[in-house]
Parts: sequence; structure tokens; C-alpha cells
Amino acid sequence: MSTVKEKMAEIIRSQPDDASYEEIMRELAFERMVERGLDDSKKGRVISNEDVERQIRSWQK
Repeated sequence: MSTVKEKMAEIIRSQPDDASYEEIMRELAFERMVERGLDDSKKGRVISNEDVERQIRSWQK
């Protein structure tokens, strides 16, 4: 398993040479969000589509 620093370096290296700071930061943030989502899913911290639909409908009232 790679360290956080290694994973970040890999993401940065995968960016085009002319990538902006903002683009690189966006990619790093996206990777972190995906990792957190997968971890939540593995731990059963999920919400069904039906529950989300109910929540959205309650906001629209």
C-alpha cells in the first residue's frame, strides 16, 4: 500500500505539464473524496436513493 505522500505525488505526476495549481488541487481533492466515499461504503455508511429522494422532497416544501 502506498503512503499518502506517494499517492499525492502519483496524482501530480499524472497531470499535464501545463496543469494549473487549481487543476492539480482539484484532482487531489477529487481523489480524496472518492477514497472517503469508498471507505464510507465499506463501513456501511450509505443512504438509499429512496431516503435521498425523501430528503430532497422535504426541502422543496
